[in-house]
Amino acid sequence: MFDVLVYLYENYWRPDACPDPAQLARKLTAVGFESDEIEEALHWLEGLHQLVQSHGASQRPDSLRVFTPAELDLLGEECIGFISFLESAGVLPPHLREIVIDRAMASAPVRLEDLKIIVLMVFWSLGEEPDALILDELFVDAADRLIH
Repeated sequence: MFDVLVYLYENYWRPDACPDPAQLARKLTAVGFESDEIEEALHWLEGLHQLVQSHGASQRPDSLRVFTPAELDLLGEECIGFISFLESAGVLPPHLREIVIDRAMASAPVRLEDLKIIVLMVFWSLGEEPDALILDELFVDAADRLIH
């Protein structure tokens, strides 16, 4: 599923640039993705679309997020730490944090690399691009970073 999401991110600059789901499924099949992978990705994207449409900025910027035991178990320390990092850096406001957590739980268990794709897709669904330094954090593997 995550390969399909990355393909969409790289090939469609905004969600409204994507064709309708049936035509998109045909295009993804033609590119070589498996039908179950396509179906899972389209279902996940529909859930994202519904969340973005219904989720307003209802939480205060200084709100504190307490993770449930299920979230702690399925997301793990590394993913929760990354969410906290993005939030403390001012990149992920509380309402977007909740969308990221919901979509991560819909895909659970997730690895850190998967969570980074989820964050990218949340921004993509809003037609926004994160700051260049955050994009670097989301795209470049820590082992490949050059320290100057």
